[in-house]
Amino acid sequence: MADAKVIPFDDDRSRARRRPGRADGEAAPVRALPGPQQDAGEPESAGEGTGPHGGADGSAEGSGERAGGSGWERRLAGGLAFLRRRITGEYEVDEFGYDEELTDQVLMSLLRPLYDSYFRVEVKGVENIPADGGALIVANHSGTLPLDGLMMQVAVHDHHPAGRHLRLLAADLVFMLPVVNELARKAGHTLACAEDAERLLRSGEIVGVMPEGFKGIGKPFGERYKLQRFGRGGFVSTALRAGVPIVPCSIVGAEEIYPMIGNAKTLARVLGFPYFPLTPTFPWLGPLGALPLPTKWTIQFGEPIPTDSYAPEAAEDPMLMFNLTDQVREQIQHTLYKLLVQRRSVFF
Repeated sequence: MADAKVIPFDDDRSRARRRPGRADGEAAPVRALPGPQQDAGEPESAGEGTGPHGGADGSAEGSGERAGGSGWERRLAGGLAFLRRRITGEYEVDEFGYDEELTDQVLMSLLRPLYDSYFRVEVKGVENIPADGGALIVANHSGTLPLDGLMMQVAVHDHHPAGRHLRLLAADLVFMLPVVNELARKAGHTLACAEDAERLLRSGEIVGVMPEGFKGIGKPFGERYKLQRFGRGGFVSTALRAGVPIVPCSIVGAEEIYPMIGNAKTLARVLGFPYFPLTPTFPWLGPLGALPLPTKWTIQFGEPIPTDSYAPEAAEDPMLMFNLTDQVREQIQHTLYKLLVQRRSVFF
């Protein structure tokens, strides 16, 4: 694999980006995404002629059997309709390759057991994310593998009152890996550059960025929960140009899933990776060592920092960039320390 080229988020230069798409002449028709599948003309109400307990003979069992059967029929019909749309190409993707239907019905379902049962994620302050319009979520990054971004995506998807979707900005390496590239695009991720971020924010999307990048996710275990440098404030500049609020996000629990006690730098250079982690279990236990430890996570979204009161030319003010970047970083770091003090255990 060629060496991964890490494009900093604050680089405003135009880039030619390859976007996965269909072959010529095979573009999927643009159409509204379908809602939850439900048989037409089949209202969810009690049937006529039921007894006092719901059944036709006055028994609760009759009602329960009919409701259960109807529920399974709806699920089966919805699943078949979903497969038909995938086979025929009658589904919608946006210009970045985001497939909302596939994300909602498949990808989130695959991540949810990891979120709910394995890491047992607790979410706080999700109401701080605006109910409509664009917003930039800025979070700390850790864990050797970027599972924290995926768990943050599930947190917004499943817990926000307005059912918002999070669009994550990712490094070049994500889009150089086979299979991972396609899944990332389908899930709404895009290249971590200012141009794509600003387009998404101006269109009213919730965008997530982790400014620490590889410095945060690949830091040694001894430096856990110590934020790395946030770059030159490119995310602040983008938020100012789009006039959207910045929502700081602190994630506790991800640091311990793969305790990185070493870095095989030579092997990393050969493979084209920014680092090659050595943990207490990997690579010593083989594939078993790649399993993350089942730590207990907390994700807290802080008070939004508004940017719409600044003039358009404020995005070019380096002192303002520095001050706002430092404010976001300090708020995330302070919340991390607060959550760590409140944590009873790494695993419970």
